Amino acid sequence: MYFNFKVLLTSLMAGMPAFAATFSNPVLWEDLADLDIFRVGDTYYYSASNMHYSPGAPILSSTDLVNWKYIGHSVPTLSFGSKYDMSGGATAYVKGIYASTMRYRASNKTWYWYGCIEYGGTYVFTSSSPTGPWKQAAKISTCYYDAGLLIDDNDTMYIAYGNTQLSVAQLSADGLSQVKTQVVYNTPSSIGVLEGSRMYKKDGAYYIFVTKPANGQYVLRSTSGPFGPYTVKQLLLNLGSPIPSGGVPHQGGLVQTAAGSWYYMAFVDSYPGGRVPVLAPISWGSDGYPALQLVNGAWGTSYTAPLTLSPTSHTGTDSFSGSSLGPEWEWNHNPDTSKFSVNNGLTLQTATVTSDLYHARNTLSHRILGPTSSGTIVLDFASMADGDRAGLAMLRDTSAWIGIRKDGSSIKISMWSGLTMTSTWATASTGSESASATISSTRVWLRIYADIHVGSGKQAQFFYSTDGQKFTKIGALTLNNAWNFFPGYRYAIFNFATKALGGSVKIGSFTVDSPGRTLT
Repeated sequence: MYFNFKVLLTSLMAGMPAFAATFSNPVLWEDLADLDIFRVGDTYYYSASNMHYSPGAPILSSTDLVNWKYIGHSVPTLSFGSKYDMSGGATAYVKGIYASTMRYRASNKTWYWYGCIEYGGTYVFTSSSPTGPWKQAAKISTCYYDAGLLIDDNDTMYIAYGNTQLSVAQLSADGLSQVKTQVVYNTPSSIGVLEGSRMYKKDGAYYIFVTKPANGQYVLRSTSGPFGPYTVKQLLLNLGSPIPSGGVPHQGGLVQTAAGSWYYMAFVDSYPGGRVPVLAPISWGSDGYPALQLVNGAWGTSYTAPLTLSPTSHTGTDSFSGSSLGPEWEWNHNPDTSKFSVNNGLTLQTATVTSDLYHARNTLSHRILGPTSSGTIVLDFASMADGDRAGLAMLRDTSAWIGIRKDGSSIKISMWSGLTMTSTWATASTGSESASATISSTRVWLRIYADIHVGSGKQAQFFYSTDGQKFTKIGALTLNNAWNFFPGYRYAIFNFATKALGGSVKIGSFTVDSPGRTLT
């Protein structure tokens, strides 16, 4: 098992051993960008963006700020237009859920989520529990770009937002409409772009925490109320990363423990894996501004743990028990809910007739656990139809898959490579078969071993097995580490038809192994 912590013997004092727990960055090597973080009681919550994946706005929880588990999504379905259903050949790649904000309002025991979708207005989702059910409660005509919600001491709700020209909006008493909005800061050219707002109040002063993408973080401070005027101070710029070859930690947000300590959770551009969270302590200076605790002039690779650590693991096997998917799963675009079922396995009926994986509905994705790990599915393909394709992919703007091809009476294991997208995320190539193998059974183990260390030239390697013990390598994909697509690579389970609907497959399980395992 892999736990993101270690116990360090720090000293011997008065003849007694003293133990201090430490944690290592990143606290979770998974693609969880544009994070908003806050505490309710003794539990910490983490809301992230996920673009075109559905359900939207994943939520994680933690009791120690280091070990996190998925608990749900704020947006049950991406009801923002037909392209989110892949309708009529349209797609919504790299649209959808960007930097959004989530908070709990104690006065009415309601959880709120706000997110601007495609610059066309801000959707409001609410729930009585972070685990749901969530529902759309309103749509506000103003686009709160990169929103940051503050619920003030007097229960008034404010949202900071904007790019370069930063604004603060006051919301109505129910939080579902806008009372007023006002520009509070115009970023000077000497700084450049500021965005990614998070809003806080401490000791009577208002703060807007903003990023200079993708290498800086600044803090705006007002002692005259939420509408300013604000003064600005740099928190970090071109800071050394705790991840080898990783980007500068930035964006994210501040959180205070119940004991009064402050921490900054940022993300690091870590492609091809995506944007992953890192944590560091914060102190407050006499000038009222926060300061980051550095290690040798950089964001530390490890720090003393904020709280007693409660180990969690993101490895293991999901056998798809029960009747619904776990909260760590997300579909590529909205699924056709009539074409899948969960019951001691995942049954995927074909939902699309296409030759293009990028246009295949009901492709189910799972984040990759870094820096190296593998995903393995057990695939029962006895009910596939002529022309069907089913298997496991590495999904991004450059993709490949391993799976089963059924063409008439011919059934074979296929390695399919060369799937690519254009710079506007249309399909450039549907790829071609690069290798194949015969198979006589109706069940196969498919495995992708992914190296998502930061940098170019990293590879995913593709394997199959007919007994679950001996695996044969059939091909590899060199991963694209450009940031432009935004989400990092994901494992993706698919089943699509090239001739006619009607076939199905059953996924018996999905297994994630431990990071750092040696490939054999």
